[in-house]
Amino acid sequence: MNLDLLSTFLEIYRSGSITAAAARRGMTQPAVSGQLARLEERIGEPLFVRSRRGVTPTERADDLARRIGTHLDVLGHALTGADDDHAGYRGTVHLAGASDVMATRIVPALAPLTTRGLRLRITLGIADDLLSALDNARVDLVVSAVRPKLKNVVATPLADEEFVLVGPPGLARGIDPGRLAQDPVQALAHLPLVAYAEELPIVRRYWRSEFGRRPPNAVAVTVPDLRAVLAAVVAGAGVSVLPRYLAEPALAAGSVELLHTAGVRPLNTLYLATRAGGLANPSVALVHRHLLDRAREWDFL
Repeated sequence: MNLDLLSTFLEIYRSGSITAAAARRGMTQPAVSGQLARLEERIGEPLFVRSRRGVTPTERADDLARRIGTHLDVLGHALTGADDDHAGYRGTVHLAGASDVMATRIVPALAPLTTRGLRLRITLGIADDLLSALDNARVDLVVSAVRPKLKNVVATPLADEEFVLVGPPGLARGIDPGRLAQDPVQALAHLPLVAYAEELPIVRRYWRSEFGRRPPNAVAVTVPDLRAVLAAVVAGAGVSVLPRYLAEPALAAGSVELLHTAGVRPLNTLYLATRAGGLANPSVALVHRHLLDRAREWDFL
């Protein structure tokens, strides 16, 4: 397959716009649309849903971007001579993300780079706030659990994480299995929730995807750190939806139990977001490339 078609696809995917991709590729908009059409014809299915606000990738596009993104970036660095990282190690990168994933995955992955001189400045917070900071040039990179929709922000899939509904054994025993099978929302409605934020972003998504509606449950604890959410669940404060990789040790120890088994594993994609043109900074490009490489070793599922 022509690498130009894949490179054009990747620019459309990362920018969320055929117009923006054309500008970044130095091509006309019709030429970019034509290349996309040829790629979709070869693949045999659409890769994007068009709208007045841009393009939205299909599941097939998400999968293709995950498979080719890192490889095309490496080829690009090799062809331009950008694989020399000496300049990158002399800079400072302002990186942002949720406290739990930063502590468990991102900071440990990047720590070896600091021994060679790279400086990291970490900001913790909620995805929407951090993406706004990225758009306003207050940070360089954001690890985001939501796909950015800002015009000046481009996103690369980093890793998929599976979510599970868990609760302490004492609360699990109060669930009627028959009622859970017939009407899960009502079977679980008496259980207090432990949530990451007031809007119940993770819990709400699970309820809607699995049960078809948002949870009617009362919220007992709200804390913006999934490790603290797990600690509250283990202590008996309520039930919650957590990434499997965080919940697995507690599941193995028996301090929490699975409350529901999904027919299809509920997955969420983590994105590595930068401003358009941000990878021209050698230090940002170094961190971006290093995280994509390390993410292939992570066991999130």
